Amino acid sequence: MEKPKLKTVQELVAAGEGLPERYLFPPTGGGEGQPLNGLMPEMEISAIDLSLLFSSSDEGQEELRKLHSALSTWGVVQVRNHGITEAFLDKVYAQTKQFFAFSTEEKQKYAREVGGYQGYGNDIIISDDQALDWIDRLHLTTYPEDLRQLKFWPEIPTGFRETLHEYTMKLNILRDQLFKGMARSLELEDNCFVEMCGENSIMDIRFNMYPPCPRPDKVIGSRPHTDGSAVTLLLPDKNVGGLQFLKDGNWYEAPIIPDTILVTVGDVLEIMSNGVYKSPIHRVVTNTEKERISVATFCFPHAEQVIQPVDGLVSEATPRLYKTIKNYAEIYFKYYHQGRKSIEGAMV
Repeated sequence: MEKPKLKTVQELVAAGEGLPERYLFPPTGGGEGQPLNGLMPEMEISAIDLSLLFSSSDEGQEELRKLHSALSTWGVVQVRNHGITEAFLDKVYAQTKQFFAFSTEEKQKYAREVGGYQGYGNDIIISDDQALDWIDRLHLTTYPEDLRQLKFWPEIPTGFRETLHEYTMKLNILRDQLFKGMARSLELEDNCFVEMCGENSIMDIRFNMYPPCPRPDKVIGSRPHTDGSAVTLLLPDKNVGGLQFLKDGNWYEAPIIPDTILVTVGDVLEIMSNGVYKSPIHRVVTNTEKERISVATFCFPHAEQVIQPVDGLVSEATPRLYKTIKNYAEIYFKYYHQGRKSIEGAMV
């Protein structure tokens, strides 16, 4: 159960209260020897052309190879020509920025309730000794439509709700295209991932605000974790970096490539692909001068949907690595709050 709320990070910054001790981050997991604010090498990940993935041409085959290489090596890929205009993505980002610029009183109209996760607030507080992430966020379930809790959907800025609905519908199409492309890159039937996730698959969108931080060497924007989704679709800040991925014990900075959506493999896709596509550990670091805003969309199956490795990826040579599971979210949060890699809870 979530503990009672503290001040949001934006309130702390505005009040000039200094840095509360509970935001001091205790590094855990691989790569902890590297400073939070050190200069990290940039990842070398592909930007694939989604419009070519289903072409039988040599170009199409090359895009499939690039997709397979990126997801089996990093668990991350940049996607361009994804069917969403740059102008519309800029609109989503601009309205997100406007929302976080409103007064605390205005934003608190959409405050998350104790014990819930939808709505506006800071890091969810589970225990008294928990180190907190330097983040404020608005978290909304946007699909299917009957799961929407509109009391948490801001009515300001004007048009935000309509933009969010349109963005959700566009991402719904993009998600299924990605699932089909991923299946094809593994030489599987196109619809196998779409069907396993089910018609009632869920989409949560989280609008993230990382305010400037006085001690980026001691405070983390988002602690190291994998995503419990099947895939995560990220609209990053075009001007401010900070997203980093762990590979072979070292942290790497995610590049910012204009007009692309960053796609990250989640634990559910790692299970469905029998470990061919890995769910990467990632984090967000802070800086002293600039706020950072991003919009992350988590796509995952309904709690009652059965998830398991796809038959075509299990053989004598490639044994099954993961159990048949339902409600992976329950496993995910149990392990996440223990500071453990959640996918361990699904292993055979």
